[in-house]
Amino acid sequence: MAALNHTGVSHTVFHLLGIPGLEDQHMWISIPFFISYTIALLGNSLLICIILTKRSLREPMYLFLCMLAGADLVVSTCTVPQTLAIFWLRAGEISLDRCITQVFFLSSTFISESGILLVMAFDRCIAICYPLRYTTILTHALIRKIGVTIFLRSYSTILPIVFLLKRLNFCRSNILPNTACKHIVLAHVSCDDIRVNIWYGFFVLMSTLVIDVVLIFISYVLILHAVFCIPTRDARHKALNTCGAHICVIILFYAPGIFSVLTQRFGHNISPHIHVLLAIVYILAPPMLNPIIYGVKTKQIRDQVVRVFFRKQK
Repeated sequence: MAALNHTGVSHTVFHLLGIPGLEDQHMWISIPFFISYTIALLGNSLLICIILTKRSLREPMYLFLCMLAGADLVVSTCTVPQTLAIFWLRAGEISLDRCITQVFFLSSTFISESGILLVMAFDRCIAICYPLRYTTILTHALIRKIGVTIFLRSYSTILPIVFLLKRLNFCRSNILPNTACKHIVLAHVSCDDIRVNIWYGFFVLMSTLVIDVVLIFISYVLILHAVFCIPTRDARHKALNTCGAHICVIILFYAPGIFSVLTQRFGHNISPHIHVLLAIVYILAPPMLNPIIYGVKTKQIRDQVVRVFFRKQK
């Protein structure tokens, strides 16, 4: 589709290129993406089903994990089916309203995931620092309120972006060199002043993800202080082991995102397809690996998975 560039024309339909510069490799690239998405879909769905159906897994830690798995399903389903349609069918056409809707759900779900990781760190902090008060502090009523607060925070911070995009006239081009609609990618094809969009995006980043990272760091400082006050080595090891899966998931979520942001800001000499591939990995890797990490490192979940798949043999 040729890009239009007539002054006064505001495009309402856009064309997603996929991975610019690698269009002839899309079919081969789609294979690992399809496998990864299938693993993410099955793994997170299984995790949710196990936690919701087993009464022994109704503890706060597993309920927060259920929220994380749900958010992972939303993130991957928001983008990967569309990416595969571009790779397989060259179906990259998308309306402006659908594009903005994708920006809203993708961005808000990322902020929700960050909030869930924060409350999971809070959960481990309470469990290790105040073990005798754990069940009285983290009641089911409080968990419901925390869940509502997480999603209200994400939706309220991202909703203004919808209006900031709606006010723009998109007269530069209707070609988006990406596999999904992103706030700044879409804003950059506007012929209006987008400084408000850039500064508000920076505000969202600082007021949500950065604050979450700082609070997670403080939580683990408190956890380590409490652990090293435990007299016996075995008890210290057991306490730290309960945090192992969560630490892996935190690194998996934040590290690629930080690297992707840094390459976008400072990697001006990096090829465009590298930026797009990094963004896709950032979207797809955590949903695929999170269920595997918790399945391997959490005995209760591992035992339930074994029972699901090997019940007949037993």
